Amino acid sequence: IMCFLLSNLALGAIITASSFHWFFAWLGLELNTLAIVPILAKQHHPRATEAATKYFITQAAASSIVMFSSTLNAWHTGTWDIMHLTTHPAITLLTLALMMKLGLAPLHFWLPEVMQGTNMMSALIITTWQKLPPMSLLLLINNVPTTILFLLA
Repeated sequence: IMCFLLSNLALGAIITASSFHWFFAWLGLELNTLAIVPILAKQHHPRATEAATKYFITQAAASSIVMFSSTLNAWHTGTWDIMHLTTHPAITLLTLALMMKLGLAPLHFWLPEVMQGTNMMSALIITTWQKLPPMSLLLLINNVPTTILFLLA
């Protein structure tokens, strides 16, 4: 089962990094989230279950914001292509959602609590491999407003 979950982690990262359509990028992000939750809750300990629940709720909220921003952009531009992200509210929402998924500074409230409830291997996966798909989407955004760039710094 662990091999299946780890292969789903790899598949989700590949789908997200190689997608040019917002639906497939979101699908890869969700595949990553759904594959890591059983790994986090593998230990039958209340702290591990709490960490998995906090991780899932935070990632699901960020994913819903990603879908909302891509829908907002598609409504204004008429296309679901990732490269045609031109609406400033959609760019801002997407950047904030990806910052939440990455656990970056203003939106890092969930990361220390999840790290405390997991073992070393799960924490290593969360802090390295799980950061790759949102980072690849963040690198595809060309015209990020300067206030958001200051938040990222």
